Amino acid sequence: MKKAINLRAFPEKMGIQKCLHLAKAAGFEGFEPNMDEGGEISENSTKKQMEGIRDTASKVGIELTSLCTKEFFFKASLTDDNPKVRDKAENWIRKMLELASYAKLDTVLIVPGSVGMPGYSLSPVPYEVAYQRSFESLKGLIPIAEKYRVNMSLETIMWNKFLLSPLEMRDFVDKFQSEYVSIYFDVGNVQPFGYPEHWIRIFGKRIRRVHLKEFSSTAGGFGNPIATYVGFLEGDTNWPNVIRALSEVNYDGYLTAEPLEPLMSYPDHLIYQTSAAMDKILQR
Repeated sequence: MKKAINLRAFPEKMGIQKCLHLAKAAGFEGFEPNMDEGGEISENSTKKQMEGIRDTASKVGIELTSLCTKEFFFKASLTDDNPKVRDKAENWIRKMLELASYAKLDTVLIVPGSVGMPGYSLSPVPYEVAYQRSFESLKGLIPIAEKYRVNMSLETIMWNKFLLSPLEMRDFVDKFQSEYVSIYFDVGNVQPFGYPEHWIRIFGKRIRRVHLKEFSSTAGGFGNPIATYVGFLEGDTNWPNVIRALSEVNYDGYLTAEPLEPLMSYPDHLIYQTSAAMDKILQR
């Protein structure tokens, strides 16, 4: 397994080129950019721009791992009651798939939908309605994923009150019967609700990418009374069990860190600190 880091760990105004150099200097092997409204990669980005980012990463000596988004799907959900909002989310995925292909990325992260989301203006949606809307939208997007040869990897969120068990998530993905739909497993997101190693063994080969975050059972965090977002190695995650489970299911891809927001006065500190923590997690 190799270690990577997501763009959200870096100061918002730090350009991707500088982020790539800093990630490489800190010892990361991979870097995950985000496509966001108003971001350096956005719905207005071009093939030339994505090829430029790919070439820069190659020159720096770091691999682009997949295309993510910081919080777009919490603003426009595939399960929203408003069909225009659902269309916006679908169009966003189409653009992510297109831009990922230009950068020779084979995976994009997708939030499959929401029944309700604390802290965001998403109206509650009946669970069975959200399930059907999400499935139909994603199924309709499979031909686009096939066209660009980019996988749609569905993230385990939990805060969205949707696909709340590993068995349900596994069966949901299997229903598509497509090699272009997989699971983006987030260790931290499931930590407050269960044991990540259990989920990993149930998901098995369906796991295409892995995000790392750390939570503590101390009250607070994301408006949730049972979890607080903390630094790596400061929370409740049993990392040896997690790494053992990933090895058991033959996962040998990237572990991509999504750490706490950067300290603006010392933007390098979080990057190096996260790299060192991941070395311990990987027992390097």
